[in-house]
Amino acid sequence: LQQQAEQTCRQLLRTQEEHEHLLQAAVEQAEGLEHSLRNAEAVLAERVAQLRDAQAQLSRNKLLIEELRGENRRFAMALQAAELKQKSMEEKNQLLEEQASALKQLIGKITPASLSG
Repeated sequence: LQQQAEQTCRQLLRTQEEHEHLLQAAVEQAEGLEHSLRNAEAVLAERVAQLRDAQAQLSRNKLLIEELRGENRRFAMALQAAELKQKSMEEKNQLLEEQASALKQLIGKITPASLSG
């Protein structure tokens, strides 16, 4: 009985040592996983910061695009107004040229008549 008790005691000690080794391995594995998790969290935080920066830049770009569109619309309207003014001036110029030509003809008719009179 004593021999059986000693044998059981030795077996319990071996089992306890195995459990301690397994526990130690599990602790080391958990520590490794925890380290990996911290690294992954750091990488994720960095990516989130990069995405926020990119989103902020995108928002600024959208505002700039809207400003440029507004400026472009103002330039287009100014160009259209300038073209209308130029067309009006060309029409007035044409009318003045026609009037000048008519006056020259009239002067040409009056001058010989006054010389002969």
